[in-house]
Amino acid sequence: MDDPHRTAELRSAVLSAWADSPTRFREDANAEEDLRLGGYADAWFVELAQNAADAARAAGVPGRMRVEFRDGELAVANTGAPLDAAGVAALASLRASAKRDDPSSVGRFGVGFAAVLALSAAPRVLSTGGGVEFSAERTAAAVAAIPGPAAELALRDEPPVLRLVWPTDEPPLAGYDTEVRLPLRPGADAAALLAEARDAAADLLLALPDLVEIVVGELVLARTDGPGPDEVTVAGRRWLLARAAGRVDDVAARAEAVEQRGRRDWSVCWALPLTAGGGPDPLDADVLHAPTGTEERLSLPARLIATVPLEPDRRRVRPGPAADAVLAAAAAAYVDLVRAVAPEARLTLAPQPGFPRSQLDGQLRELLSDAMRGAAWLPAVTGAELAPGRAEWLDVPPLDGPAAALPGLLADAGFDRLLTPVAPGTNPAVLAELGVHRMPLAELVQRLLGVDQPPSWWRSLYEAVAPLADTMPGATDELRALPVPLADGRTAAGPATVLLPPAVPDGGVERVAALGLPGLHIAHPEAVHPLLERLGASAAEAGALLEHPALTDAVERSVDDAEAGLDVRPLAEAVLALVAETGSAPDALAALALPDAEGLPARADELMLPDAALRPLLAPDVPLDVLDPAFAARVPRAALLAVGVLDGFSVLVDEEPVAPDHDLDDEERWWDAREAPPTRLVAVRDLDLVADDAWPAALALLAGERDTRAALTAPGSYTAWWLGRHARIGTHRPAHWRLPTATDLAPLYDPPPGDGLPDEAVLAAIGVRADLRVPDTWTAADLLARLADPDRTPDVALAAEAYAELADAVADGRVDPVDLELPERVRALDGSVADVDVAMVLDRPWLAAVLPAGELATGGDPSALADLLDLPLASDVVVADVEGAGRNVRWAELAEIVVACHTLDMPVPEGELTVHDELWVQVKRPDSGRFRVPAWRDTSGRWHASDPVHALLGLLTEEPAGTDSSG
Repeated sequence: MDDPHRTAELRSAVLSAWADSPTRFREDANAEEDLRLGGYADAWFVELAQNAADAARAAGVPGRMRVEFRDGELAVANTGAPLDAAGVAALASLRASAKRDDPSSVGRFGVGFAAVLALSAAPRVLSTGGGVEFSAERTAAAVAAIPGPAAELALRDEPPVLRLVWPTDEPPLAGYDTEVRLPLRPGADAAALLAEARDAAADLLLALPDLVEIVVGELVLARTDGPGPDEVTVAGRRWLLARAAGRVDDVAARAEAVEQRGRRDWSVCWALPLTAGGGPDPLDADVLHAPTGTEERLSLPARLIATVPLEPDRRRVRPGPAADAVLAAAAAAYVDLVRAVAPEARLTLAPQPGFPRSQLDGQLRELLSDAMRGAAWLPAVTGAELAPGRAEWLDVPPLDGPAAALPGLLADAGFDRLLTPVAPGTNPAVLAELGVHRMPLAELVQRLLGVDQPPSWWRSLYEAVAPLADTMPGATDELRALPVPLADGRTAAGPATVLLPPAVPDGGVERVAALGLPGLHIAHPEAVHPLLERLGASAAEAGALLEHPALTDAVERSVDDAEAGLDVRPLAEAVLALVAETGSAPDALAALALPDAEGLPARADELMLPDAALRPLLAPDVPLDVLDPAFAARVPRAALLAVGVLDGFSVLVDEEPVAPDHDLDDEERWWDAREAPPTRLVAVRDLDLVADDAWPAALALLAGERDTRAALTAPGSYTAWWLGRHARIGTHRPAHWRLPTATDLAPLYDPPPGDGLPDEAVLAAIGVRADLRVPDTWTAADLLARLADPDRTPDVALAAEAYAELADAVADGRVDPVDLELPERVRALDGSVADVDVAMVLDRPWLAAVLPAGELATGGDPSALADLLDLPLASDVVVADVEGAGRNVRWAELAEIVVACHTLDMPVPEGELTVHDELWVQVKRPDSGRFRVPAWRDTSGRWHASDPVHALLGLLTEEPAGTDSSG
């Protein structure tokens, strides 16, 4: 039989070595037994597939492999370079690979083929270039004649099978270049072995790119490129690949075993499973493939196939510089894999937080995380790719519906570091591990304060974030700080301070909004959205705007601003437009600066309309100017009147006055004159500006307007009080005159002169006299002067009534005599005027019988009247004695007394009086004389009378008993 691979020489060398050193035989047997029973026991198919891949690469052909059970043997055939002498030598020597110098080969050591020993004690390798066989039986026969190995063999189950090789001329399976035939050991299960091959075939096609097909029994598994770039399809499953290759440096190479030092080239392939639609289908658990599976457990989303150094049993990575270099390159290649995935799916490839599955897993995860942190691969909302350290993600619930527009809006606003929305279910810890900045909703709202975008953009933003208020706990509170663009170009920090303009454009609101008043925030119409009202914004109603502190403050300082050179006309026009809408204005708007006829600024309540009814009534020097006629023509008259510009008299109303602080003329004096402070104040303003000769017309104007008339005629009216003291009719105060219908006062008072006066109700309210009542000192002085006027002719009754009212005024405290300048004359009982030097007040009616009527004044309380007029009482002046004894009679015995008492509805007095046929008294003072009188009370208090009824009338005027009434 031909021996193309010179197997005889190989056998001779091995047998000689064993004969020379039985220990060598023992070492070879131990090493092979270790491989058969330990490290490679389950790697037969993997090792044969690697050899098939190397053969295909060496031949430059697509590698095909076939596994079947045929003729009682497990047959594994492959295409590619046939077996050669070097390969045979490697097969027959442990740990001496023929592929050491092939940088692209998968095999590492000559021990790979030893994996078949677990299945067969007589493996054969059939090849088109000549085959070889190994046999435990033939090896045992060959060493039987060698004493040392024979003795060792007697202690063992079998000799080392793969050290002695023989030639065979069996051909491989047709269509293949090499075939491994394995007669199975007893107990080996062919069906289980084929199932094992079927299970591993797909992974091997992925791991070994030189293989394109593996047939296991009737099952054909193929590997094809595509459908996308860097994609392969293996057994119907799509994979995305990312590859890298390179060479380890000298330092790393020297740290490897001698057999590996020449193999300095390395390769890395990441394989990511894809769904049928081409999206990532990340792995949950896998092992390192080098290139076939090891026992290094990994938890990465993609499979790593890398030529890292392995331990001799090919189960574990051999740590060292070379392994570190390959793993570092694998981390860099992983970024390429990530970037090859659709941007929205890339985060699924980030290592998930958790405990590593192995030491290698922990090392790889750290390397991958570092590589991903430093590379730009995260998709930003702008379309750019960002490194995680420069990226940020918006921590809100999944965005759909209107909220889906939020990322794009933020991109327009300069959020160029913001990631596109992460997929639902993404673990936030992944982003944190990568160093991506988390931006909660509160931070987004805060950063929006610096955004400069048109109002329509802001409305779109509100539309986008509105769903968050319903779906995200606490979002409503965080959104309360949302910026709101204002109509004047400013931005408000939060809707709570913002007023929303009406849906239908409103001239007044728009004008106020354009003013940009500090503290007054009116949203731009194009930014208005229902979310703003939900977050605290309120409607910009004209009435509310007029009372807004910012507007009232602007109005308050408007005159000062105008005098400082600022243009306040926009403010005036805006305010007046609002007032025109509401029909009314708060009192504070009276300070609004308006232009006068000379173009100078003035308060609204210090101006009057060019055609004001009040204008001809005012004194020449009053501080009221005329409103600019051109300005007045452009503004509704009602609006001007509402802010205080005068036409007629204006009325001030205070529903709860607390002090005389309304800038009304003489207000404090009126306030102090009241018994109690007013509970409501309604007063006509600017009465003090009326010219003295214009009062008849002014009063007519006051009476003709409903509000001013009501203010004037109200009980306790300030207006009536003021007019009674300051208004002039015919140069006199109203109280100087009487009502035309008060004819009973005609002897003392005249009716007011002139035409056009108001009706008597108004005249009476301002003090024109309807009676003799004396409310104050001035009225008392005036009435006293009239009583003392000899040209007036009041009758005795009217004079007495007048003096009675004066006395009551003193008694009630309305008049203090100290404040009066008393006249030199008084009106006497006979209607004449008496000089105060001889006049006295009649306090005892019976004294009139002995005194001249032209010297007596009477009316009301005599003491009060005497105090008022500074006159003596008659009882203090007269001294007189009764003449004659008379007779004592009980009051009740006198018929005329009883009749009079019954008539007066009074009891008959107790006691007695002295009745005289004629009663005479002797007067000693003021002048001596003897007078006949109808009744008299003597100094002891006893009554004397020739006419008892006169005595009864005197008795009714007496002071309490014990008072001397006779002087």
